Amino acid sequence: MKPTNKLITGLALLFFALAGSTAMAQELTGPPAEPQYKYSTPMPPGIAVPDSVETRLGTLHFFDGFPDKATADKLWDTLDFQRAVQAYLLAIPAVSQAADRDACLTLGPANKTIPIWAQLVDSRTIGLTFNDNTVYTWGWINLEDGPLVLEVPPKVLGGVNDIWFRWVTDIGITGPDHGQGGKYLFLPPGYKGNVPEGYYVVHSKTYNLWIPWRIFLEHGDPKPGVELTKKVTKIYPLADKDKPAPKLKFVDISGKPFCIVNPADYRFWELLNEVVQEEPAESLDQIRMGYYASIGIQKGKPFAPDARMKKILTEAAAVGDAMARTIAFHPREPETLYYKNSAWQLPFVGGYLFQWRPGVLNLDAYSYYYWLATGVTPAMEAKMIGRGSQYAWAARDANGDPLDGGKNYRLHLPPNIPVKRFWSVIVYSDQTRSMIQTDQRFPSVSSQDKGLLVNADGSVDVYFGPKAPAGKENNWVQTIPDKGWNTLLRLYGPLEPWFNKTWRPGEIELQH
Repeated sequence: MKPTNKLITGLALLFFALAGSTAMAQELTGPPAEPQYKYSTPMPPGIAVPDSVETRLGTLHFFDGFPDKATADKLWDTLDFQRAVQAYLLAIPAVSQAADRDACLTLGPANKTIPIWAQLVDSRTIGLTFNDNTVYTWGWINLEDGPLVLEVPPKVLGGVNDIWFRWVTDIGITGPDHGQGGKYLFLPPGYKGNVPEGYYVVHSKTYNLWIPWRIFLEHGDPKPGVELTKKVTKIYPLADKDKPAPKLKFVDISGKPFCIVNPADYRFWELLNEVVQEEPAESLDQIRMGYYASIGIQKGKPFAPDARMKKILTEAAAVGDAMARTIAFHPREPETLYYKNSAWQLPFVGGYLFQWRPGVLNLDAYSYYYWLATGVTPAMEAKMIGRGSQYAWAARDANGDPLDGGKNYRLHLPPNIPVKRFWSVIVYSDQTRSMIQTDQRFPSVSSQDKGLLVNADGSVDVYFGPKAPAGKENNWVQTIPDKGWNTLLRLYGPLEPWFNKTWRPGEIELQH
């Protein structure tokens, strides 16, 4: 039945009648605001602004509701700054990816170059919370010229993230190939062509994709897995599937100074602009794109802030970084902690999507994780007994004090550490969130260490400090006086006692 004008009018009147007792209808009482005028009513509460308002910004001045020029200038500066700070927090994932991508492209072009840490990542690599227990390798692919095929080796653990740092799919052990290896077909945004059979098909919302995976050691040796990866891995256009695959350039950056952490200064915005210009506008939601556009970063337009805006953006980057550090080091949500009255924090709060509930982003969890770490996949946070991995992060001791590189500490790991593969404890810099740089190439203790000291009951003690306790050198990580540090406990192939919390790590105890 097509509604008539009379029906629509009647429904509207009924709606307003029903709403009459709610806040939608505001009955005005008291004397008229301007009694000398015939139709003046009382001023509705909460609508008019006084001639002056005291705020944290100072005194704001109005002429009958009209801001004066000085007030308007102050408020525009404030609005630009507020939007820039929020844009910073929302853009950390994309800028982190752009910094990684641009660093890797100095080694060779996308689709043809594979960085690999064939002798494990050590403290010379400035990368967010990397581990030194597995061989890292990855490729950046670009789909602007059409679909690409990636042939993945067996026995690896990895995933695919887009340039906005969203999970796309897993590869390897937790992916559809289940660790057997296979051919993955990556389709660019809006692809409408034929999709042949025989591939694990991946639809991407962005042209740029990051594909990292970890290669496990065999009897402590990285070489077999590295050789298998170099032999099997291939990247080529779908259109060339019947031609010999081009040879990939593997670049071993083990032991070489290399930085893939994004800067927290004005350059942050230049990296964000790169991503916005390269990707479809519809590849990200309109709210985040709106924040970026409000500060002058908009697809198809030059990013050219004037002196006023450049100053605001530079300050907003500094404040944004400070806020991200505060969110990480001073959490205020109980859900951030694994255990009550504990320093062990969950890296993933609200799952790998960082949500309060489906469809509602947890802004603090989102900023915290991407400021601290890299790589997003359900396999890093979901309950996957004997597969995937789990993480616990700590930056404070048992007394709640920040970890101090000039002091000595002990971490007790009770017997029967619940892992199928291995566990590790790695120390990171509070500044870079990368491995702390000391006289130790690998600032870690792991169940893979040949000289690991295990107590008679199967428990393990890990020591931290400027000097090793006598006889405990194999279980010790060096720290630096006057420097802060934090640590990650990793469990590869976690078992049920980790998830049901019948096993839990000790707190990091100050030693006197």
